[in-house]
Amino acid sequence: MTPEEEQLAKTASKLFSGRVEFLLSAPQLKHLPDPDYPEIAFCGRSNVGKSSLINALVNRKAIARASVTPGRTQELNFFEVGDPTEFRLVDMPGYGFAKAPVKVVEKWRKLVRTFLRGRVPLKRTLVLVDSRHGLKDSDRDMMTMLDEAAVGYRLVLTKADKIKASALETVRTEVAAEARKHPAAYPEMHVTSAEKGMGIAELRAAILSDIRE
Repeated sequence: MTPEEEQLAKTASKLFSGRVEFLLSAPQLKHLPDPDYPEIAFCGRSNVGKSSLINALVNRKAIARASVTPGRTQELNFFEVGDPTEFRLVDMPGYGFAKAPVKVVEKWRKLVRTFLRGRVPLKRTLVLVDSRHGLKDSDRDMMTMLDEAAVGYRLVLTKADKIKASALETVRTEVAAEARKHPAAYPEMHVTSAEKGMGIAELRAAILSDIRE
């Protein structure tokens, strides 16, 4: 790491370990908070480990709670970071839920698509992908939606401690190759494990870098 990168990592670590508070849940766009601060959104399939990753990033055990039923959370959850607030994290509803009613899925699509296209302070979206499964069609649909909305995104592999190193490298290579076909995908990929702390410091620094762009 360069001296600048080391300083960024230290600043990010201090920031994420400081004040982080839940702000509100927005089941509809009319409930969104005022666009006063930069935002980083997290999205991924149900059970991809989104809540666990957010908790690891902010060094808390349960600020982001996992839903017991996949696809149950149909709201945008906002968290403020910093004292005073410097930016917000947005926990988006999980996708890829097979058992959800058609109306629920369509409601999710409308909420997410409109949010992505119209949210001015949104700096970057993190698309979480389970290392054990790689990209699924629902992930590709999300990536295409982000491409069409011209919203830059980073791909983040989760649960990297759950598979062998050789298998992880195969998945990383395959996902990276596919990402190159998507115009809004960021070239750098992040490999993480919320349980083991793998890649957490690097992802914090990347988020702070995106915020400061």
